[in-house]
Amino acid sequence: MKKPVYMDYAATTPVDPAVADEMMKYLTLDGVFGNPASRTHAYGWQAEAAVEAARKQVAGLIHADPREIVWTSGATESDNLAIKGAVGDRQDAHIVTSKIEHKAVVDTCKWLERQGTEVTWLDPAADGTISFDQVLDSLRDNTVLVSLMLVNNELGAITDVVAIGAELRKRGVLFHVDAAQAAGKMVIDVTSMPVDLLALSGHKVYGPKGVGALYVRRSPDVRIDAQIHGGGHERGMRSGTLPTHQIVGMGKAFSIAQSGLEEEVVKLEALRESFLVGLESLEGVSLNGSESRRVPGIVNLSFDGVDAESLMLGLRDLAVSSGSACASATVEPSYVLRGIGLSDEQAHRALRFSIGRYTTEEEVAFASSQIVDVVTRLRAVR
Repeated sequence: MKKPVYMDYAATTPVDPAVADEMMKYLTLDGVFGNPASRTHAYGWQAEAAVEAARKQVAGLIHADPREIVWTSGATESDNLAIKGAVGDRQDAHIVTSKIEHKAVVDTCKWLERQGTEVTWLDPAADGTISFDQVLDSLRDNTVLVSLMLVNNELGAITDVVAIGAELRKRGVLFHVDAAQAAGKMVIDVTSMPVDLLALSGHKVYGPKGVGALYVRRSPDVRIDAQIHGGGHERGMRSGTLPTHQIVGMGKAFSIAQSGLEEEVVKLEALRESFLVGLESLEGVSLNGSESRRVPGIVNLSFDGVDAESLMLGLRDLAVSSGSACASATVEPSYVLRGIGLSDEQAHRALRFSIGRYTTEEEVAFASSQIVDVVTRLRAVR
């Protein structure tokens, strides 16, 4: 059976073949299969060396000190560790976030709210961005944390974390940034980006699923409470036997992303432009999100007179989504699209198209023509 054209890279990316080859060396008896925490023999030493090499590779993509990288099971755990860990057992804590964050942040903040933490929920602008002034106006004397994503997973919009972070650092307020959708798509440099906690994911950067990392700033030291206990691994912040093969895979993937970042961004910009040009014959198409402050790989579009569910059914030869993969089990319209001011009806007409490393010009041209055909047909039978 012929596979549909994959245009859902924001949900997950295929593992780069070079990453898969590297991972295979850390699984079986003839490879490096030891426990990285075993300090009494060569099997453990070799595994630990591999973990530390990968830590350097992940740190390299964001220009961090390797000692600032804490391994987790993915960005969801990283977000939980950062937010819950920053609040700790403080009874009077206040945190600031936005209504269009990833569910890993939204649900964590809602949980904290139920425990008594005060949360300010910022409304984004119509283009999906949060302004410096909004954050500034929301701060209080008891604000301990601001949590904002670098790149929105449904819109591709970029938050100005440099300006926001600089002001927060002056005020001594911790800044957590979910960068799962940003890594490998834009330059991230924590030496010039004043963030304290930054969440990363392996499977959004052509690495394996089930592994991620949290950058925890060391100078001055950021202290967060562990959420998983038992063994004191990762400088006491995250206990658990480290999955060497997954960590090695994430390290390799981040190394590849770092070396090819500039070329990949140029390629994705060209593909995005071709895709949108291919839709120009179609009237009633609107872009959701920022036209200028965005990454190239994510395009969210609404189609007048056509609901997304019918459109997806018609686009059998394309793999696309109507929103975040983490929220796709619900028939509710996207909370992100409602958050930027779209009505339920408008949100129900939106689809997210996301392209990546293996997307070709031919696939983009095919996708555009399919969308034009299906939308035209659906409108004709209304």
